[in-house]
Amino acid sequence: MGAMRARVTYVEVPVTDIHRAAAFYTNVFDVTSRHTVIDGHPACLLDDTAEAEGAVIALMQGASYVPSVDGIRVYISVPSVEGALARAIENGSRELYPPTKLADGQVVAEFSDSEGNRIAVSDM
Repeated sequence: MGAMRARVTYVEVPVTDIHRAAAFYTNVFDVTSRHTVIDGHPACLLDDTAEAEGAVIALMQGASYVPSVDGIRVYISVPSVEGALARAIENGSRELYPPTKLADGQVVAEFSDSEGNRIAVSDM
């Protein structure tokens, strides 16, 4: 029996202003959002419809949710890295790692979100 690959199903992104963050993510990634409360914390679920593929991304606001550029890096698949980066900058972001073609052919980039988190995008 082969080793099982861990599959990410849910990601929480710490935010300090749920409405500002929701506007940023819906504008940059062209996704729908739904405000809710999870475990007593203001939350916003991005593109959590049954048709959506991949992990659910939840923007989470609360004392234990502290935005940082120094945490883990989650790569979000996008049709165009350059397009996502341009929309991020239009929405107040700053580029942290320029679009770069890796040896396997994928293009990646990193930018800060509206809350100060490091977000990575990939065209794969």
